[in-house]
Amino acid sequence: MKVGVVSDTHMTRPTRKKLPKALVEGLAGVELILHLGDWIDMEVYDELSALAPVDGIAGNNDGQDIVKRFGARKILTVAGARIGMVHGHQPYTGRGTDGNALRAFAGENLDCILFGHSHQPLMRRENGILLFNPGSPTDKRREKLYSFGLLDIEEGKIAARHIFYGP
Repeated sequence: MKVGVVSDTHMTRPTRKKLPKALVEGLAGVELILHLGDWIDMEVYDELSALAPVDGIAGNNDGQDIVKRFGARKILTVAGARIGMVHGHQPYTGRGTDGNALRAFAGENLDCILFGHSHQPLMRRENGILLFNPGSPTDKRREKLYSFGLLDIEEGKIAARHIFYGP
């Protein structure tokens, strides 16, 4: 199963009223899209839903409508893989967003934890768990490029990669 992973779209500024063409084209053919919070506006859900089914969680900048719709933390089973999803801003550990994401799922048996918040792409393993932050497709902050992620999941095995693109 091919899964698109997006976070921190922050669709609030006039220049960010539509998802970037590179993101829309890069998500072509995915079977599921997972959004890791800071949608800001449900229009993002509508745009992504035109490409594939969408699930996600809320981030620290999302309003109560998004929090009520998605919640702040969840675990999904996708093609045999157990995936935890959290934005990454809490619980604060002092070890960065990846540390926060790990702590949010302490004691859970997971194959992967997806998180956002920092806008910094990250992919690494800790104690057999894939930690994956797709970065941001619309707000790269200090990063050189915008980014999102793709997961290929087969029989519980996950192959992850970042897709990077310029302004």
